[in-house]
Amino acid sequence: MNPSVFGRSLSFPPRVGSDGRFVWSAGEDNIRESIALILKTEPGERVGLPEFGAGLAQFLFEPNNAGTHARMRDAMERALARWERRIQVEQIDVIAHPSEAETALATITYRLVATAARERISLAIPLAVN
Repeated sequence: MNPSVFGRSLSFPPRVGSDGRFVWSAGEDNIRESIALILKTEPGERVGLPEFGAGLAQFLFEPNNAGTHARMRDAMERALARWERRIQVEQIDVIAHPSEAETALATITYRLVATAARERISLAIPLAVN
């Protein structure tokens, strides 16, 4: 983990450590947290950056099928290209979650720009309110 190359910021989700201070994240963990933050944020939620986020909530109540998955993939690709410049997205796969019918599962494969190391993160995206 190299915070000087990858950066450092408050952890996501924000949490307090055993010392009573906010926990910081750095390096590859910071990038993974940033990706999750971008994909879980809706445009308009962030003060000062109204365009920030992927807008995945727009797919709530959409069918969990290939057409919806393609539109979700496009939204994720655009958001990550705009808001996370420390990575180069190689592939995004979106499928129906194998055990949760109303959830899509996105797997993002990317390379770290600074080191060319390949990383992968998966994220469950609800398509219905439980």
